[in-house]
Amino acid sequence: MTRVSPVVRVQACAKINLTLRVLGIHADGYHELRTTFQSLALHDTLTFTAKPGPFRLLSHDPDCPTDETNLVWKAAARLWRAAGRRGDPNGVTVRITKRVPVQAGLGGGSSDAAAALRALRVLWRLDVADEQLEQIGRDLGADVAFFLAGGTVLGVERGDLLFPLVDAPRAWVVLARPDFGVSTTEAYGWWDAAWLAAGGHASGGLGSSRSSRKDEWTNDLQGPVVERHPRILRLVRALARHGAQFAAMSGSGSAVFGLCADRATAERAAAAVTSRSVSTWVTRTTTRAEHVRASAPSVR
Repeated sequence: MTRVSPVVRVQACAKINLTLRVLGIHADGYHELRTTFQSLALHDTLTFTAKPGPFRLLSHDPDCPTDETNLVWKAAARLWRAAGRRGDPNGVTVRITKRVPVQAGLGGGSSDAAAALRALRVLWRLDVADEQLEQIGRDLGADVAFFLAGGTVLGVERGDLLFPLVDAPRAWVVLARPDFGVSTTEAYGWWDAAWLAAGGHASGGLGSSRSSRKDEWTNDLQGPVVERHPRILRLVRALARHGAQFAAMSGSGSAVFGLCADRATAERAAAAVTSRSVSTWVTRTTTRAEHVRASAPSVR
């Protein structure tokens, strides 16, 4: 009888940052953050198939790297070592079906990495506790750790100290991404330049540690990024004009999100801003329980 290779499939959901306050820069160059993550239903799909040979990544998306620079590869290597295995990961081929755009501030790469940690623990039959998986996620990045939880989560310090919050009210979300990405490194570098130009003090839009509730609905990276890419601000304003109750850039951009009261409003707003140079998606926020169910590995 021919032996069928085990296959594990998992969804990797997107996120938005409802808030992103940059409070300053640590001596080691990392940024002091206070951000509110929110998981979304929009997702990539990753399929892990046990096959002899070296670890391989495949993707139809030319913008998705399939080498060691991909966070999925890094997650596999970290988990392999945490399990006490020698050498490099092997015996698995991963196919990444992308729906979450890259360099958009939606956490697609980080979510793929979190999905890989979940799936490979199952595929490799590893005795790795949730706490150890979470530590690997934090080592890979704050967003990775968030995707192991989902829902509405407050991230402080480097964004990797996470505090689950009461799930935010459900909302329909329109996502709009212009035909360019924004590097996270560049976005924070632009914030750094503005911060230093202001005398190196965290104040006002550059990241005050004192803020009202209204101020919390702020992305401190939006200003420096918009200075280089004014189209982002035009998208924010357009979504607000077409019915979004709140609109802002997510993370380091370039995607913009608009929170809408219902699906019809989100679809109208998406239609209004869609063009040859702007791609849109209509999705919804998810609760923590919904995120956990959606991101659970499926074995066949």
